[in-house]
Amino acid sequence: QVHLVESGGGLVQPGGSLSLSCAASGNFFSINVMAYYRQAPGKQRELVAAISSDGDTQYADSVKGRFTITRDNAKNAVYLQMISLMPDDTAVYYCNVDGYASSLYDPFVVRGQGTQVTVSS
Repeated sequence: QVHLVESGGGLVQPGGSLSLSCAASGNFFSINVMAYYRQAPGKQRELVAAISSDGDTQYADSVKGRFTITRDNAKNAVYLQMISLMPDDTAVYYCNVDGYASSLYDPFVVRGQGTQVTVSS
């Protein structure tokens, strides 16, 4: 079983910065993509940023240039650095990790419990 522990988030004024982190633990063979999604009230969940095991990154157009996703493979952790935050960034942010549990024939996808990010003056 794979568990995710998320931290970070909170309340910040527009233009401010926040960092999120997420660490995977448990029994697994390998981790592939680590990503952050977000969901604002009344809106669909959207991909914010993702990073592959090789370090390739992908960002939503709305956060390019402001958010940076990184990972530490030795710690099975992913980090999201957010700067120049705007009210539209307000949402619950979810860590999402996929990989293989016991072998390449045993994939898993797990999502964290979510952390609130509120951007408001």
